[in-house]
Amino acid sequence: MMTVKEKQLIALVTGAGGGMGRETAALLAAKHGMKVFLMGRNREKGLEAVRYVNERSGRNDAELILCDLASLSSIKAAAEELAAVCERIDVLVNNAGVVTIRREETEDGFERQLGVNHLGHFVLTGRLLPLLEKSEAGRIIVISSGAHKIGQMNYDDPQLLKRYTVWGAYGRSKMANIWFTKELAHRLAGTKITVNALHPGAVSTDFGVNRSTGFGTFVHRLMRPFFLTAEEGSATAIYLATSPEVQGASGGYYYRQKLAPVTERAGNAEQASRFWSWSEQVTGYHWPQL
Repeated sequence: MMTVKEKQLIALVTGAGGGMGRETAALLAAKHGMKVFLMGRNREKGLEAVRYVNERSGRNDAELILCDLASLSSIKAAAEELAAVCERIDVLVNNAGVVTIRREETEDGFERQLGVNHLGHFVLTGRLLPLLEKSEAGRIIVISSGAHKIGQMNYDDPQLLKRYTVWGAYGRSKMANIWFTKELAHRLAGTKITVNALHPGAVSTDFGVNRSTGFGTFVHRLMRPFFLTAEEGSATAIYLATSPEVQGASGGYYYRQKLAPVTERAGNAEQASRFWSWSEQVTGYHWPQL
């Protein structure tokens, strides 16, 4: 049952079952007093994360929303569940992400990295827009990456059926995050909602480690001393979600809590608009008029 104290802000964090997502949820709840919905696809991990967040905050108001961002039907069901139990959303952190060594597909036939890292969030954010519009100053935070610098989009092979590389697919999905942010900021101009993207830095989590093959385990262990902790990695997301310094700022890309440059391709407004139209076409989800 949802409980919200007077003037308490409400946040939703995707991919909150562990790593940076869980830490982001915990910090929003514990240090900033927010009521947090943790979104994840694994019930057991999700409930453990809820317990962790509640222990950190000293309250018992964090809740789990089950959702698989690789499934458009799951996204629709989760958005409907939130609409039924939630009066508004003040902060949406699109944190969830995947890396797949070999080419995989989502339930709806999308290349998985683009499908989860971008298309799933594209549809989820659109479906949650009515709740964000009820906030006095809604903030959308999109976790991108410096890997956007190697991103390219080939509309002749959008699902990477002809050529797939793990980092090419990942870089493309992170560039997609920035295109989404840029175009959404343009569409949100004149509203009370802002959207910004960020690069969290190299964070020490299990992200990119394949549990079946062990891919990435050795490199991760070798590089761990140079990585940020999950809490350190979440610092810029927390900054964008809470700081009065960025109140009203929209369409930016941040690193270490400061505006950072993006590639010419990622910053191209025409390409961002074209990619938005493509995203609507392939998902069959058309955003409401803003």
